[in-house]
Amino acid sequence: MNPIIQTLKEQNISDFKIAELFQTLTENPLAAMATIQSLGIPEEKLKPLMMMVMTNPALIKQAVEELGLDFSKVEAAKATLQEKQ
Repeated sequence: MNPIIQTLKEQNISDFKIAELFQTLTENPLAAMATIQSLGIPEEKLKPLMMMVMTNPALIKQAVEELGLDFSKVEAAKATLQEKQ
């Protein structure tokens, strides 16, 4: 199982919320960071989770595929972010 999904499940985040989070990640990664912080995950679990999400796009791709979402939207969002920088 993807370590991001595993961490979320360990924190009793519902499958619906997990899918919603990754949908947000594909559409607006910055909004997803706020969503992750709003899930009520304890700080000692939240920091490593945020680092995984921010520094390892391969894990996001793996999770998106595991959840059956469209990774092309992640690529489009990444391109949009790079344009803004």
